[in-house]
Amino acid sequence: MQALPDGEAEISLVVRLPWEDVARLGQEAGRLAAQMQRPVTLDEAVSHRLRSVRVAATHAKPAGEQPSGAVASLPSASLPRISGTA
Repeated sequence: MQALPDGEAEISLVVRLPWEDVARLGQEAGRLAAQMQRPVTLDEAVSHRLRSVRVAATHAKPAGEQPSGAVASLPSASLPRISGTA
């Protein structure tokens, strides 16, 4: 984790995604780039996506009251398994 000058923190993480999800992030980056009138990286698109979900989540109902498709818009991620052998 790394502290940033603007008061936020940055954490590096390796996530394995299916190509379909990478393509969706590319589309998100394209939309964001058009909106911001500048090039946008996939990292920036992911960060923007997570922030928009976080803002929406602050107004969310408790888990038992959410509709079943509440997280359907998020890309699925399969995290690599961590084993004790190197």
